[in-house]
Order: sequence, then structure tokens, then C-alpha cells
Amino acid sequence: MYTSSISFLILGSSLFLLGGVSCAPSVDATQTSSATAAAVSVTLDGLTYVNKGLVGFGLIPSDFLESTGDTIGGIGSAIAIKRGTWSAHTDGTFTGTLVVHPDRGFNVDGTVDYQARRHELHFTLSPYTSSTKLTFSAAQQTFQISYVNTTLEFERGNTKTSGLDPNAIRPAQSGFPTVPTADPQMPIVSISEPHLVLDIEGIVLNADGSYWISDEYGPYIYRFSAAGQLLQTIQPPSAILPFISGKLNFTSDEDPDTGRSSNQGFEGLTIDPATNTLYAMLQSATIQDGGSDKSTSRFTRLLAYDVSNPLVSVPLIGEWVVPLPQSGGGNTEACSEIHFLGAGVFLALSRDGDGRGGDDNKSSYKQADIFSIAKATDIHGTSFDSASTPISPKGKLAKGITAATYVSFVNFVDSTQLARFGLHNGSPDDETLIDAKWESLALAPVNDPAFPNDYFLITASDNDFLSTHGVSLGVPFDAGIDVDNQFLVFRVTLPSVSPGSVQLNLGI
Repeated sequence: MYTSSISFLILGSSLFLLGGVSCAPSVDATQTSSATAAAVSVTLDGLTYVNKGLVGFGLIPSDFLESTGDTIGGIGSAIAIKRGTWSAHTDGTFTGTLVVHPDRGFNVDGTVDYQARRHELHFTLSPYTSSTKLTFSAAQQTFQISYVNTTLEFERGNTKTSGLDPNAIRPAQSGFPTVPTADPQMPIVSISEPHLVLDIEGIVLNADGSYWISDEYGPYIYRFSAAGQLLQTIQPPSAILPFISGKLNFTSDEDPDTGRSSNQGFEGLTIDPATNTLYAMLQSATIQDGGSDKSTSRFTRLLAYDVSNPLVSVPLIGEWVVPLPQSGGGNTEACSEIHFLGAGVFLALSRDGDGRGGDDNKSSYKQADIFSIAKATDIHGTSFDSASTPISPKGKLAKGITAATYVSFVNFVDSTQLARFGLHNGSPDDETLIDAKWESLALAPVNDPAFPNDYFLITASDNDFLSTHGVSLGVPFDAGIDVDNQFLVFRVTLPSVSPGSVQLNLGI
């Protein structure tokens, strides 16, 4: 384990020592927020969900170095609030610690031997409710972030993990699948370099300090100890595993014949803390269900595992089909994260690839939507778990399957909301342009007696390590653009959330 603690506050591209006088924008509880005045509500399963608007914004500069000496980029791939750290204060502010996990490292010129790691970030949220527009600099004070530490992750034999594309497979350990802690066939760099490769996109924290992370390569789900040591691996059904010419092949350089599309593995990971049900969702359809063709890849899969006693058994207990949103041109907007809301309802972060560091300046779809599996067909343990029986051949849902109900909810690129925080969507392509890749969600209680179903929804961007002054594996690089790691905080009303469940998940 590599840990280091650095105590400074990040505001824009400047660093300030902690302990100074707070200069956060003042919050007047009597003010009517412009977000609330323009609140957007949707109904699902007879319940009304309300987006009350953007209340916080912060960032970590693109060139910030974490304690190993590398650029801290990519941290929006997966976030969670560390248990026991969320606190509400009498001055109207909130503090806590985010556990964030980057993906496979700086890979503009190809994948690199990046050891997987998680970081901790302390934050102070000062919800901003006024309709008065903030400057870009002042807006960053509404969600102040300071770096805490980094923990490197290791696999079997205390071996470093890697971010390189897998070109070989390690055989399953003795006892798999009967023994729940025995590894299945594992993606590794090569026979000569048999290191486990990871491209992490989701994280769930456990009460004992261990944590689950979901991966794109496998796509697998891994449990690590608090010290960053691999404990066990969950392998999904064969319909989801990547096969080329009849053999497992975990490469991300090409699509397989069946199974998850390349770079479209388990992007979403969340848990129901009351039942210890772990949910994972593919970013888009498997190859046999439409694959990389954006016009036919609308139907993806949500899986549920019982992790109440992982050392004894981790059974697959549910599987559902989820329809993803599509653009006006009929292209699927893949899902980058999910979050459990109770009663079979989930948040789903779907987006295009436009914005700062993306394909185009102007983004048309970045949203935290909601979907319900209350009336959806559970297909686990059926022929659909075999690649020979697709759930949506040629993009058409198979007979006998009822998909989840999906509705739009929180729009990240609402121009009015962005403008209140000195941000914009479109030209010019500068530091105030909203980032392209938003890939994570976390919830925390507002603690407002008048609105007991209100929560803060925190999301972070994956900047792909893009910096003109970056460092990867100790070597400087220039990616040609500076893309900061941005954070947004919304206030939302979520009536399906069981009272106290968010607090339970946060250890409070």
C-alpha cells in the first residue's frame, strides 16, 4: 500500500493552505433558489421525482499530481462517499470524504502499465441557492476539494496490477467456481508478465473497509481489502463474457464475437445496503444484442448479486433488460453509472461524448435519468444467459421480455443552471466549458425536515488524464489540452429512497 496525506485546498489552479478563513459564497436559507423556481419533476411508478437544480461546483486542476508523482486524472470514473465522514454543520455547510477511483491511466497513445489505485478527497459543500450568477472562480468555492491520500492496489502474491490491454489469460484457480474466493480465468498482460489488468469504472464501499470495484476488461467485479489487496472475483454469465473464435479473449482493441462490446463493460455498480444486493450494469448492449452499432445497441443488462456473505456464496439473483436513451439521430447514449434508489428504482448516468476534451464542444445529452425494474422480466438463469439466445436480436427486444421503464431526469447541460456557476455548454472551448465525460454518482442527505426526501447528488467527470503538464508513470507528457476534473452537485427529491437507507450506506 502506498499512502500519503497532503493538506491543501484546491481552488482553480491555485493552492491554499487549509485552516484559513472560509470565503465560500454566502448561503441564505430564506432565498428561493433559481433551481427550485425552475424545478423539473418526473413521475415513475406513481412517485414524483424532482430536480431542484445545481447547487455546487468544484474542480481539481488537470496538472495536479497525487502522492505517487503521477497526474491524478480520471478520478470521475468511480466515486463514493467514505463511510462515517459525511457531516452537516450549523453554518449550512457539509463536509465529507470522497473515495475516487481512476480507470486505466493516461492512454491517448495506447494503454499503459498503470497500477490501479484509489484516492481520497476531502470536500466542503456550501450549497448555493441564489439566482445571482457566480464567476467561474467564485463558483469553485461552493464545492471545495482537498487531496488526502492514495492507496495502490495489488492482486494475488502482492503483485502490482496493470492498465495494459490484456493479451493473455491466467487459468482459473483450483476450486473455482465452487469456492467463492477462487479466481476464474483472469485477464493478464501476457504470459511473460502475468499481472492482472484492470479498467475500473464503479465502486461500492463496505462496512468492514473492503470495497467492490467493477471493471471493463472482464467484465468482472472485484472485492479488495481496505489495504488494496485483491480478495475475490465475480464472473458474470457466459452471455456477457467476451469470446473470439470460441475462446475467452479480454482484449479491448477489438469487439469479440459475443459478449460485452470492447470498452463497454461494467460501467455501473451500486448496492442496496438493506439487503446487501450488489447491482452491476453493462455500459451498452452485448455484441449479440446489438453491440457496437449505436443504432441497434439500445438494450443493456442489469445484474444483481447477493453479497450478504461473500466468503460463503455470491449467487446471481436477478437480471433485467434496461433500455438506454437514444439521440434524435437514433444513436444510443451509453450508461456510465447507476445508483440504487430503492423500490426497484435506479439512477442512470447516460451521456454523449461531447464537451471539454470530447468530440465536439456542444453536448446534447448528459443526464442522471431514472429507471424502474418493478415490472421488468427477470431473465437470470434462463437461456438468455447464453450468447446463443440474444435478448434483442437486430435491436428488437425478444418476445417474453419486458424491459425496465426509463425516464429522463437531471440534465447536466442545462444552460441556465450552468451559467449560475460560470459554466457553459458549447463554444468557446475553454476551462469554463463543461467536461465531456461524466461517469459517477453519489448521494448524501440534505437533512431538511421540510423536505425529508431531498438528497445531494454528486457527480464527477473523467478527464482522461488530459493535461499539457501531465506525468504518467513518472514521465512527463503533453496531451495538447488541459481538462480539469470537474464536480457538480444537484439537489434532488427522491421519494423511492427508503428513509435512513442513504445514511446506512454512509455509516451515519
